Formats: sequence, structure tokens, C-alpha cells
Amino acid sequence: MKVSGFNEAVALAVAKKDKYRPEGYQFLRESLEATLKKRSKSKQQPISSHVSAEELLEGFRRIALREFGPMAPTVLNYWGIASCRDIGEMVFSLVEAGAFGRTENDRIDDFESGFDFREAFVVPFLPPPPVPTNTADAESGDQQALFTK
Repeated sequence: MKVSGFNEAVALAVAKKDKYRPEGYQFLRESLEATLKKRSKSKQQPISSHVSAEELLEGFRRIALREFGPMAPTVLNYWGIASCRDIGEMVFSLVEAGAFGRTENDRIDDFESGFDFREAFVVPFLPPPPVPTNTADAESGDQQALFTK
């Protein structure tokens, strides 16, 4: 079914499957646009409006980290997005609504091999591991030298 605008496509997708919030679809669109813009600036690939699952996921990850930082998991979870598979389901809902296109080679399973959400959105903001202390120095009294001038 072809729709007249992106917001109408989002409304159709949400009505069909209310797992994902409209804001998540809007963010997905922004991620797609940013991915296309980055591609055109780098000129590494021929200009095309088709974006692979891998490219879209990388753009989504990059923009989420930039926009939300350590709050990315909270925001994405609020929108119903907890995995790359969720992003794929949203993409294919928009394809079905006529807002996004696809090639015959595009598959929702292409999104399965994306990144791990914890590795992408949590680990970069974890504190560094504690520095191990050298117990041999502590036993010999050298540790005291650190605190005296």
C-alpha cells in the first residue's frame, strides 16, 4: 500500500504493530538521511538512494551515540527498540507502508548480523576497570612513599 507521506506511513506501521513508538520511526528516518549524507560527502561509493542493512545500522548506532550518549539504551528501549532485529522490523514495516523501498536482495535477516546493543550503547560509557595494585610494593612499605613528599 502506497501512502502519501512519511507520517502517514508511520501511523500505518504503528497501527499494524504498536511495538515501536512513532519517535523511533522518525529517528530511523533521520539515521537513514544522515547515512546518505555521510556517504555523499565521503564519495567512497556511487551515489545511490539504496542503503544496506549494515550501512543503516552503523548510521543508526553513530547517530544514537551522538544524540543520546549514555542515555541511548533508555531512549531506544522507550521506543521499543532493543536490537538490530527491531530496526529491521521497523524498516520492513515502512517498506510495506510504501515509505521506504527495497531491492529483491534485501531481507529482514540482514539486520540480525548487526551489532550487540550492550556493546554499542552501554560499554563505551562504563568506567574503566580499577588499576591493580602491586601487593609486593605494599608489603615492603614502598606504598607509603606515594603519600609523602
